[in-house]
Amino acid sequence: MSARQELHIRADIQAALDAGQPVVALESTLITHGLPQPLNVETALGMEAAVRDAGAMPATIAVLGGDITIGLTREQIEMLAGAAAGTVRKCSRRDLPIVTALRQHGATTVAGTMIIAALAGIDVFATGGIGGVHRGNPQDVSADLIEFGRTPVAVVSSGAKSILDLPLTLEVLETQGVPVLGYRTDALPAFYSERSDLPIDQRVDSPQQAAAIIHAGRQLGAQHGILIVTPVPGDVALDATVAESAIVQATDEAHAAGISGNAITPFVLRRVSELTDGKSMTANIALLLNNARIAGEIALALSRV
Repeated sequence: MSARQELHIRADIQAALDAGQPVVALESTLITHGLPQPLNVETALGMEAAVRDAGAMPATIAVLGGDITIGLTREQIEMLAGAAAGTVRKCSRRDLPIVTALRQHGATTVAGTMIIAALAGIDVFATGGIGGVHRGNPQDVSADLIEFGRTPVAVVSSGAKSILDLPLTLEVLETQGVPVLGYRTDALPAFYSERSDLPIDQRVDSPQQAAAIIHAGRQLGAQHGILIVTPVPGDVALDATVAESAIVQATDEAHAAGISGNAITPFVLRRVSELTDGKSMTANIALLLNNARIAGEIALALSRV
């Protein structure tokens, strides 16, 4: 039995894939680990709506009772959102064999979603921010970055989460041979803020330009991903100084409390939200919806190449 046959793909998504119609993969960790209720359900459904409005089919991905599921229903999204803490595994590459073999629930990270999207034949994926190199801990490199070097999926995000070391994150992506495209920007976005001072590899100003590069990678047989970065909408973006101050304080608190590994990112994101009176959460949700829309537009353009 092939890997594709082992996937549980919702019938309308399978029909779209078979017909060459545009499909956009969406992750599920924002539902279980990224946002509080009820914002997690509202945002997940809002991202699906944004993809549809752009002319593509959304496919939210998770592992449910050991079944790799592509295209969650609303009921399944709500089930994950309401699951008790610790009952849904945060699912990266290393976790997929565990959750499938032991029939567990798993919410897919960027890396996990990329793997499953590639298996299903989905070329475009929308998320908020990718993982990266942790500040002050350069040996702590997210599996997301390594996945970009081995899985040919185009990921639309607002860069890496700005709680990370952005220059080192770009260095790792370069080492992995991953092109970083700026969607209507010449600099890497800083997640909550519109831009950093870090240059990217190439600016693209339309879905068609982005799709042409993705298609060229296909033609070359490239086995790496492509990162397409787009800034948070300007009306909700945080001032860079305000965002950085909150991030530094939250990161220092995490280190003082001995928080590390998978726990550090949720802690820091939560504290940054508290320190900015919820403004970082507003920016986070806005960029998620914006990225989903842009990914839908790119997937549509790619389907017409």
